[in-house]
Amino acid sequence: MVTIDLITGFLGSGKTTFIKKYAEYLMNQGLNIGILENDYGAVNVDMMLLQELEGEKCELEMIAGGCDKETHRRRFRTKLIAMGMCGYDRILVEPSGIYDVDEFFDVLRDEPLDKWYQIGSVITVVNAKLEKNLSEEARYLLASEAAHAGKIILSRSEEATKEEINTTIATLNQSLKEIQCNRILGDEMLMRRDGSELSEDDFSEIAEAGYVQESYEKRDVSQESGFESLYFMDVKLDAETLKTQVKKILEDASCGKVFRIKGFSQNQDGSWIELNATQDELCISPIPQGQEIQIVIGEHLNEEKIRSYWEV
Repeated sequence: MVTIDLITGFLGSGKTTFIKKYAEYLMNQGLNIGILENDYGAVNVDMMLLQELEGEKCELEMIAGGCDKETHRRRFRTKLIAMGMCGYDRILVEPSGIYDVDEFFDVLRDEPLDKWYQIGSVITVVNAKLEKNLSEEARYLLASEAAHAGKIILSRSEEATKEEINTTIATLNQSLKEIQCNRILGDEMLMRRDGSELSEDDFSEIAEAGYVQESYEKRDVSQESGFESLYFMDVKLDAETLKTQVKKILEDASCGKVFRIKGFSQNQDGSWIELNATQDELCISPIPQGQEIQIVIGEHLNEEKIRSYWEV
């Protein structure tokens, strides 16, 4: 049977960075792996960020987004059927930051997937400097992912104070309590290290972490709840202008509650840059190739206001 892992993480948590390191570890163990980008969005930026992993021991797949939940679930099932015949030893599934984790378990119970796959580890990546004033919907998403995790990675722990880390753990446990989940997260379930800081022994422990299926109060969190991703094509800004405009969007409350901005832009010399920005961090770095697109993720976003910042 093919082992399949689910890597979840709230918006901007750093799960794509974690997957890069985890995938490298698995390949170094001699495993052939597939990475499935399982996103509701119409454009999958994270797949571009993982393209350097592609090679003899790693293949990238994605589900076409821009569809309703039921259609998305059928596509997920169909893709797993196809991948089940490709000879992988392990498959890593990276869903959207807004995701119903029960879909993963439900689909894998269907025939013939229940005979082809065994669930390995469910891993949740959480920013150690978690924002304090999360909405009720955001806390629900955070809790529903943590409820199933065999291991929780507190990313960017090296940048966080002890007080910030303790506040994040307290927020996780309070969020679990709010959805009537009895789980209490202790040190045995937490890794207070960033993906780049994890050792080979850490990754070995993660690969064997397994998962739990705690009961909790289910809620429907969708775009109707205020969460959304806005896609801005053909944003033609150099690195410095892009950085300036992104800071303005993040600071402007009239844009809505922006969790993350990610995408690519092309310099005048033809080189590509990657943008990854949250309220805590703004990173621009070179990338071999990209697509002129910026994606803004958040709650109750003002598309017209955000668009005005790209038109400079």
